[in-house]
Amino acid sequence: MDKVKKVFLQIHPKDNVLVALVDLEKGFTIDWNGYSFVLKDNVSAKHKFTVSNLDKNAEVYMYGVLVGKVNQALEIGTLLTVDNLRHAAGDFELGNRKLEWHKPDVSGFVNRRFKGYHRSNGSVGTANHWLVIPLVFCENRNVLTLKEALEEKLGYKLDSKDYSFEVEELIARYKSGASVDELLSVDFSASPLNASQKRLFPNVDGVKFLNHDMGCGGTRMDSDALCGLLAGYITHPNVAGATVLSLGCQHAQASILRNEIAKRDPNFDKPLFVFEQQLEGTEQGLMEKAIKSTFAGLVQANQQSREEAGLDKLCIGLECGGSDGFSGISANPALGYLSDMLVTLGGSVILSEFPELCGVEQELSDRCVDEETAEKFMFLMKSYNAKAEADGSGFYMNPSPGNIRDGLITDAIKSAGAAKKGGTSPVVAVIDYPGVVNEPGLNLLCTPGNDVESTTAEVAAGANVVLFTTGLGTPTGNPIAPVVKLSTNTKTFQKMPDIIDINCGTVIDGEESIAEVAQRILEYVIAIASGEQMPKAVQLGQDDFIPWRRGVSL
Repeated sequence: MDKVKKVFLQIHPKDNVLVALVDLEKGFTIDWNGYSFVLKDNVSAKHKFTVSNLDKNAEVYMYGVLVGKVNQALEIGTLLTVDNLRHAAGDFELGNRKLEWHKPDVSGFVNRRFKGYHRSNGSVGTANHWLVIPLVFCENRNVLTLKEALEEKLGYKLDSKDYSFEVEELIARYKSGASVDELLSVDFSASPLNASQKRLFPNVDGVKFLNHDMGCGGTRMDSDALCGLLAGYITHPNVAGATVLSLGCQHAQASILRNEIAKRDPNFDKPLFVFEQQLEGTEQGLMEKAIKSTFAGLVQANQQSREEAGLDKLCIGLECGGSDGFSGISANPALGYLSDMLVTLGGSVILSEFPELCGVEQELSDRCVDEETAEKFMFLMKSYNAKAEADGSGFYMNPSPGNIRDGLITDAIKSAGAAKKGGTSPVVAVIDYPGVVNEPGLNLLCTPGNDVESTTAEVAAGANVVLFTTGLGTPTGNPIAPVVKLSTNTKTFQKMPDIIDINCGTVIDGEESIAEVAQRILEYVIAIASGEQMPKAVQLGQDDFIPWRRGVSL
């Protein structure tokens, strides 16, 4: 996009709709493609309007792909809404390989390095964490007890607001007889932060305590997948070692976990302590052993320090959440350009959220390096959607109310923009959940579109940094991998500076090109990976972790 302020945009030459970049009033004259017409409706920024008369059931194209069909005849200049447009996506089949792509200029990054934690299997972490994990939900309370015992004493309690001051102030006002209106008007602007703490182990970035509601009572497939997911976290380059608490009788057995670890790292040599409550006997005995072992493991982890590594050791997870009508125009294409940059540099990227690839299956399957990979992708897409439809849903039900309100009114529109995060490079591998990335290049990982479930899976697959685009604002992070938030528009960036790191709305504002934003993001990623910067999600302790049950989750 040129560095000038535009008021509307045609994304692809094949598109028969335009996107409003600013609010446009009914009667506004559109000069486009050699002719003029007036808008029949008010069109808010991010929404779309027709550029020709459309008959009932006519196809609508955006990003060069089919994204819907109109429910009634529409005049030129009509706003597209959920009432006059329904979801539609093109069919897909095994096609010819289309592996040619334009590698971006990365001359400014070829010799760049980051400082990370080198592991014995050759991977490099962007952080150094210790994990405390329950194999089954029955152990969640014990994990939380360990957190209470260790976190503050070791200096890992966040230097941030816990809002206890605010509660104490309200209690005092209430006891003194304050009215409801007076309580509602209390000014908290001077509320203090928690006192800063000094870490006992300066080379350990955190002790992370995971909780979940799985491990037993569900299907064996779910418990096996949980063990694979947890193995992905334990073997992750950002993890120095782990303490695992097991009850003993659950489906998710410690032996399954160890087998999954061996699959991912046959020569696994990190400290790993597994305690089974039904073998240990008393809870006190279990907890004392867990505390001593965890402390000893932290001593070992603290002996590691950051060393230089090439950018080929980066594995970037690509994620979006709280998307809007600008997502596919600014932030997502910027991530796509960055993805191509990293692939050119020998690194890895992960594109997930399969329900949000609906409508672009043909393009992605054609980009797969071989037919076997393409067939695997198509099978996963078809079987996932069929399962959703069998349970009364389907990919077409993916957009959320917030998505729809901000211009993503069909799943295909949302998907076509979401897929832009994957750039243009060939797809080197298709991975089913909860698999791991083993190939440099663009990897497709089967996950739901649910932000936290997908991010959780991307990190288990090996992402040592996650780049997360948002148009509406999403307070999401991960326990072990830094999650960087990128806004699609300047308004959201200015409104939510406490959770968003980078503004990509400069593309919409005409201030930067896609390539310039991508280079700015990569500079920030290098700083994050080196421990020189801390993204907002890490500062706020947004350690979200939700395993995916292989039922329907869109």
